[in-house]
Amino acid sequence: MSEILELLGERGAVFAAPHDGGDRIARHFGDPRGEYRAGVEGCGVVYRADRRLLRVHGRAPRRMLHGIVTNRVPDPPAADGHGEEVVYGTILTPKGRMVTDLKTLWLGAGEGEGVGLDVATRGHEAVLGHFTRFMPPRFARVDDLGDRVGLLTVVGPGAEDVLTAALGRLPAGGYALLDGGPREDGVLVARAVEQVPSWDVWVPVERLPAVWRALEDGGGVPVGWGAWETLRIEAGFPAFGVDMDETTIPIEAGLLDRAFDHGKGCYTGQEVIVRIRHRGRVNWHLRALRFGDVAVRPGAQLFETGGIKVRGRVTSVADSPRFGQAVGLGYVRREIEPPGTLRLGSGEGAAVGVEDLER
Repeated sequence: MSEILELLGERGAVFAAPHDGGDRIARHFGDPRGEYRAGVEGCGVVYRADRRLLRVHGRAPRRMLHGIVTNRVPDPPAADGHGEEVVYGTILTPKGRMVTDLKTLWLGAGEGEGVGLDVATRGHEAVLGHFTRFMPPRFARVDDLGDRVGLLTVVGPGAEDVLTAALGRLPAGGYALLDGGPREDGVLVARAVEQVPSWDVWVPVERLPAVWRALEDGGGVPVGWGAWETLRIEAGFPAFGVDMDETTIPIEAGLLDRAFDHGKGCYTGQEVIVRIRHRGRVNWHLRALRFGDVAVRPGAQLFETGGIKVRGRVTSVADSPRFGQAVGLGYVRREIEPPGTLRLGSGEGAAVGVEDLER
């Protein structure tokens, strides 16, 4: 990925430490507020090191994945490479805890080309180990494309116009494989799921700089990780490795209606999810948090007024232009019904608003 990082450096990127084993992060390009405005009012381009593409292929990859992922595996695209949807879901351990979240999208018009899984960089090694345990190699195998394919996200109300100018066409439905997709020196364009208006563009690593320049020529503005995280947190969308991890039951993160097909057949971890859904409950729920003008860091604890027991913890924080204050995501005990108020750091700390996630 060195060529794309060199290009970002030429654009004035201020880099931060590697993200979950991926490349360095372009924290910003010298104008964080302008980058945020591009993502809200125009079009921004973000280099993503937090996601990784896997390919599942073989005799029956779709059937094998059906017993592993919590979402249904969508139908393959038409012969011209155009498909109708990308499906968001998770992979679970037998105890119902997350291995990763993922998006499922095909890499070709048939099973021979394989099914693509967009997974968290933080979780990809655990995913490979999980497949070793639960996927019979005579029916399906998995390839890690992370060193060969990278991700750019185009965000904002102008994203479709910029993508059309850069790539010549845009899928009418959920996604398209252009020029054969990233396995054949083309690109895969997919509508982002449960996010601010955005499209994901999977590109062979050697073509990342050229595609980035084409997006800039079409009107895209370089946007750093800080602005992207602000947009994500404002939208109430949890990120694996930040707001979710290997200890999380996805119902805690508010994913029951987003990441599960309750009519599909059995999958690993289903028994736990069904038991909670019909007869139980979880003790923690991901909530939107409002901090006002108080400085907060992830990991901070939340208390009831005058209380001494921990009733919540902060996972993500951003200074939000949309809400005019610091906002965040965090887990709160089920007894604290939103809208509500907790206290930061102690029972006498600053007030923190607790709200439902946006849907």
